[in-house]
Amino acid sequence: MSVVRPIPPTDPIGYDCSAAISCGAISIQRLAAISGKLEQARRETLEDLDRWRAGGRRPEGVLDPAFIDLPDRLLADYGSTRPTSELFAILTTARRIRLAVDRVIMLGVGGASLGSRALFAACCHPFHNDLSRGERGGRPRLSFEGFAIDNDRAQGLLDIVAPHASTLAIESGGDLLDRWAIVLASKGGCAVEMAVATRLFLQSLLASVGGDRQRLAELVVPISGATGRLADLARAIGCPDIFQIPDGVGEYFSVFTAVGILPSAIVGIDVVRLLEGAAAMNRRFREAPVPENPVLQYVGVSHLAEVEWGATTRLLACWSNRLESVGQWYAHLLKESLGHVSGKVPLTFVATGDFDLQGQLQPAGRRDKMITHLIVGEPRRDRLFIPSLGGIIDNADQLDDFVGRTWPEMLATQAADSREALTLDNRPTADILLPRVDEHAIGQLLQMLMLATVVEGRLIGVHPYR
Repeated sequence: MSVVRPIPPTDPIGYDCSAAISCGAISIQRLAAISGKLEQARRETLEDLDRWRAGGRRPEGVLDPAFIDLPDRLLADYGSTRPTSELFAILTTARRIRLAVDRVIMLGVGGASLGSRALFAACCHPFHNDLSRGERGGRPRLSFEGFAIDNDRAQGLLDIVAPHASTLAIESGGDLLDRWAIVLASKGGCAVEMAVATRLFLQSLLASVGGDRQRLAELVVPISGATGRLADLARAIGCPDIFQIPDGVGEYFSVFTAVGILPSAIVGIDVVRLLEGAAAMNRRFREAPVPENPVLQYVGVSHLAEVEWGATTRLLACWSNRLESVGQWYAHLLKESLGHVSGKVPLTFVATGDFDLQGQLQPAGRRDKMITHLIVGEPRRDRLFIPSLGGIIDNADQLDDFVGRTWPEMLATQAADSREALTLDNRPTADILLPRVDEHAIGQLLQMLMLATVVEGRLIGVHPYR
């Protein structure tokens, strides 16, 4: 009997700036007045890609716009020349590693590390690493290191992966649950944090395979530029699978290269749907008019809030714990691409968890913030209902009025109350609306934010590729 699998939803994400308009921070007229500049910024962004493809460059420096159509190219090649495509190679290596080990340690710093962590946190089970291998569907655990010099953290991870088996067990391959592998990610020369961590974990991995250099090579997967210290290291180790961050893709924009795709595929994230989401955002960016274009609307509202309201601080309020790493990735992207020149200060916090610490400062603090709420429509899992505890505590907590309500309903109420309070206090806010937190929506979101970063750079005359 055949099983009919439902087609996964591909709802578009949305952008709503009505709150920023209603509080008077910006006006529809002013937003319409800069539509021509936004169109020009879009045109320049796409021309950057054409110029790079033709081997040209801008006077202000190197161009790295190849991230723009990377999702489309990966999908097209996978669909037409599958066995020889880059995506097929990544998925093949991911399967090999997945079957060989029970933990992968990704060593990377900056954009290379943050992008992968954002995908892992958003798209995997929230407690993926705490599940048994069976509950993880046979997929390895994923840990991150090399982004900071922290003695106790690194030692703690070594405590987990250091060989526990006897010499005989190591020589025979050991228990699968004790085996681990390393993914190294850096486009150029490794930052010192990653470089020292690489030495440390390579030494430990070599010990765990009984000093077998060939087995070590099979358990190390480097992702680097064509040249540099990491590329040299990969050749010295003799790794059978080496992936490149393509020319024209900067490390801060590398989330849809092997840097993000390989570890995601290893832990079971549907990377095809992720890339399809990014490609869908590309189509909207290229084709949608300014009033219906989430990239251009987001840039226009953020820009006007800054120049007319003094909102140089960009707050991303994530209304899901799973999106916190997305916020951290974006803050890093914006700071490294534009903040060094424009003075923008990107920050992120989780609502409601960080609300007392940061959210409550919004109405009382300086009027220099543009707050974008990252709102999730439907949960990915079944809705939790608040139960009655009659016979246990007999309403001692005074919460019986909430019985039967769902957690998503309560969160939506808190988000609406927060936005209303900020609007009444004339604080500019806007919403990015995700239908749910899944691969397709996250693909759209990350591509939207990368495109927006470059478009805003072109709008204000700042070179967005460093």
